[in-house]
Amino acid sequence: MSTTGITREEIREYVHQYNLQPHGTRTAWLQQQPFARATFYRWNKMVFEGDLDRNLVPRDHGSMSTSPSQRSAFEQARAKEQAAYEAELKALRERVQQLEGTNEALGKAIGLLHKLNEQEPAASMTNEHKNSSPRKTS
Repeated sequence: MSTTGITREEIREYVHQYNLQPHGTRTAWLQQQPFARATFYRWNKMVFEGDLDRNLVPRDHGSMSTSPSQRSAFEQARAKEQAAYEAELKALRERVQQLEGTNEALGKAIGLLHKLNEQEPAASMTNEHKNSSPRKTS
């Protein structure tokens, strides 16, 4: 099982998916993945306690400072935040589409007003001529 070609983001996603698995199903989930179990445990430790970006694993060989239940809670909170973010993004995209439709309708209305204004005859001069007749003074 080779891990070449797996990016840091993919590793993070594998770790997140693992920690979202219900208790008792993680071993089966790990067996279905394209990497060795030991490799995954090293990734898990790097993500939560080390530095994945610099490929650093902590030297401590004792137990990990975060328990599996804490990781699961973290991943569930992350999944909830991601869902809220996706919902907000969807609402914003719908609003943008609505505003673009409104903008297009206003543009058409303005264009129509310009066309109507061009087709109207010039203002009548008859009222001006009646009022401008010369006055006789006595």
